[in-house]
Amino acid sequence: MRISIKFKFSLFLAVLLLLTVVLLSVLVLEGIKSNQREQVESYFAQQAATANAYFIQTLLEEPNKMPQSYLAEKGTEFADQLEEISGQLVMVYDENGENVERTAHQADTGGLEQTLLFALANKTAYLVEKDTLYYLTPLRVRGEQVGVVRFDYSLADNMAFYNRIKQLFLSIGAGVFLLSFALAYAYFHSFARGIIRLKETVGRIREGQFEVAALKRKDEIGELGEGIRAMSEQIRSTIWDKDEERGKLELAVRKLSELDRQQKQFIGNVTHEFKTPLTSIKAYLDLLDMYPDDAQLLDTAKASIQSETQRLYEMVEKVLQLSALDKYEFEYNKERLEVKRVIESVLSGLRGKMEKFGIRLETELHEAHAEADRDAVTIVLANLLDNAIKYNKPQGRIVVKNAASDGRITIDIADTGIGIPEEVAHHIFEPFYTVDRNRSREHGGAGLGLSLARQYAESQGGSISLVKTGQEGTAFRISLPAHGSSQR
Repeated sequence: MRISIKFKFSLFLAVLLLLTVVLLSVLVLEGIKSNQREQVESYFAQQAATANAYFIQTLLEEPNKMPQSYLAEKGTEFADQLEEISGQLVMVYDENGENVERTAHQADTGGLEQTLLFALANKTAYLVEKDTLYYLTPLRVRGEQVGVVRFDYSLADNMAFYNRIKQLFLSIGAGVFLLSFALAYAYFHSFARGIIRLKETVGRIREGQFEVAALKRKDEIGELGEGIRAMSEQIRSTIWDKDEERGKLELAVRKLSELDRQQKQFIGNVTHEFKTPLTSIKAYLDLLDMYPDDAQLLDTAKASIQSETQRLYEMVEKVLQLSALDKYEFEYNKERLEVKRVIESVLSGLRGKMEKFGIRLETELHEAHAEADRDAVTIVLANLLDNAIKYNKPQGRIVVKNAASDGRITIDIADTGIGIPEEVAHHIFEPFYTVDRNRSREHGGAGLGLSLARQYAESQGGSISLVKTGQEGTAFRISLPAHGSSQR
């Protein structure tokens, strides 16, 4: 059900003003009531002090200075004199709670009896019943309670004053509410009218009418109207530029076609690379069918089939890793990564392979923290270090360093291997590209390691570059965003 914004404004104003008037009235009336209570308590505290002082004074004038005897004999006279002094109705009780006057003013109610018991425990108490306040205070001599004095105070004047103020608040509050509501309604009506005009403007834009008049207001609604007007102009400009957008779409289609071509080429390369080891395996199996009793052929075939199978397995593994890169960024668990520890972990896993080829490792590692996914960085390092081992010279050397600068973490991996010819260096990050196919097959390579490493590095906001190459070896540099930097 649709509710008009004018009705919502009006309802909100009415509730807000009514709540304000009611809350203000309650607070003021409670303040008056509290003030009256404090004044009465202060007044009777003074009366209680006066009663005690007067009791001691009259007791000292008597030959028999026993308080209980005095109350029993002259309690009524004492109560009458105290009434003249205080101007209030007074009753006096002895320490047993008995009224010392011959005739009581009125029978004590249950509430008064409970209050009297409280006062007999040497405590001041009071009770309000209808329009009368009963104030009971201990009567003491030298700190010991000898009885209780009760003052009866009429609250009629206080209650009448409170009711007059309450009535005044009701009448004034109603007038203030109506006047405030009328003024506020007139004020907020202009806001509602501006919002309705904006709604009508949006409706015209939806229908294709982009000529919008400015809303002449110097507030947020005026700014919103100007924003809608500017948006309308932008939409009209966008429609006029549709030919240019069509050209961009055509360009996007061409790029998609190029991507499709590259994917087909990638599939062709994969098929070709898979076919080579499969052809070798099939050839040895055919030879074994022809010469099943040739032991030397059997050993050669087993070694070759094992080597080609391992190479095929590694190619499948890396192709799967390349396919896994086609995922959303939130699937990476980027964290504060201790680069030194990750490097040491990867080196530890490859130490046996380095010892097998007699390769010496030199490191210069420092504490540094990158913002990256641990598994992605591990794959990048493992592929580069694996290539540094595979294509190194016998008894060669690998140097690994890291540094932090300008919000980036760099990792340098250098080897003393065969190097990469400069004329083909720009191809090394392409899938299935190998500089020396014979040596690649010898070591189980398929030209996927560097392509895989580059894509993983770029997925983390980093990069891989070939720093140098030649007869003395090859050096690669990995760059990653430092933890806490703005470069992501």
